[in-house]
Amino acid sequence: MATRKKRKSAPKKRRTGKTGPGCRVHPRPVTTLGDFFNTCSGVLKKEVEFWFRGHADLTWTLTPSALRYDTKAERTQALGLLADFKRCAKMKLSNLPTREDELEWVQLARHYGLPTRLLDWTRNAAIALYFGCSVTSSSKNRDGAVFVINPRDLNRQADKRLGEPRIFDAHTDAERIRKYLNLAGERNARGLKTIAINPVWNSERIMLQQGVFTLHGSKEFTLTSKEAPGLVCLRVPAANKEGLLFELERAGINEMSIFPEPDHMCRYLVWREKLDVLGAQ
Repeated sequence: MATRKKRKSAPKKRRTGKTGPGCRVHPRPVTTLGDFFNTCSGVLKKEVEFWFRGHADLTWTLTPSALRYDTKAERTQALGLLADFKRCAKMKLSNLPTREDELEWVQLARHYGLPTRLLDWTRNAAIALYFGCSVTSSSKNRDGAVFVINPRDLNRQADKRLGEPRIFDAHTDAERIRKYLNLAGERNARGLKTIAINPVWNSERIMLQQGVFTLHGSKEFTLTSKEAPGLVCLRVPAANKEGLLFELERAGINEMSIFPEPDHMCRYLVWREKLDVLGAQ
């Protein structure tokens, strides 16, 4: 009697976070720096604060790194790495946050690449465009994107009890923020909605990039126009990325100006001279 071959299990699929911007895409693509600011002028309102985020690939979603995993167990595991980071950081870094400064710990971990519930934004539209024009091995021939959001409108949607909508503060709203940071990787239909927060500017990089954050809850991991009705995406055609980077360079926005670390300075100098990085010989 022939034995039945054991069927190999399919490799576990992971959510790539590539399903589209999740909001209205402005009909006018960004082809020049003038185009970009003209379009922004049509989207923005005077005396209203807006935040911006650039994606090198238009199909990437607005999902923070720790919440991009497929399963609850993986998301919880990723969020739990903060405890390991705290333990290891004491022998690697100086001027660490106090035990009570949970948001500062999460910001610090995010700075060094640890998965968190935070998603980076900037108050500077040109800096967001720089990231939207970035070229990586996976985004070389892909259209980029710049997202525009009204953070106060987002918080109004998250908490209908707010009187005058505002951006939540790391100190004034510490208890509210702590509830988010204590969440595990479970999705909850009645859970906390994404909010906009002003961070503690505890690093030179955050200051240079005029950084701010959305803090994602358990109701929806990915920010879309469902939670932020005014959210809009500006498309950056792949063919125009290089030209836009040179225009941004003339305006003083480049890798060296927004990243303080020496390795970014070196990459910028090589890019400026139009040299290929050949690597170690």
